[in-house]
Amino acid sequence: MNNMWKLLIVAGLVSSLSGCFLTKAVTMPMRVVGATTSLVGAVVSVVPVAGNKVDEALESADAAIDEAADSVDKVPL
Repeated sequence: MNNMWKLLIVAGLVSSLSGCFLTKAVTMPMRVVGATTSLVGAVVSVVPVAGNKVDEALESADAAIDEAADSVDKVPL
């Protein structure tokens, strides 16, 4: 019986959340990973010759992650 109340409470909370909050909860971790990737690229870019290519690749990956997160944010909930 106790588990049933917990399930009802969780279901009530989930149904009361706005769509904006739900999409932000999904895309925020995506953006954190992208930013971390970009930071790693900035540190690696100090390595002669190969560093700049790695940095460019990681920055393009960050841009792709941001683009995917933006498309998820536009989903109408």
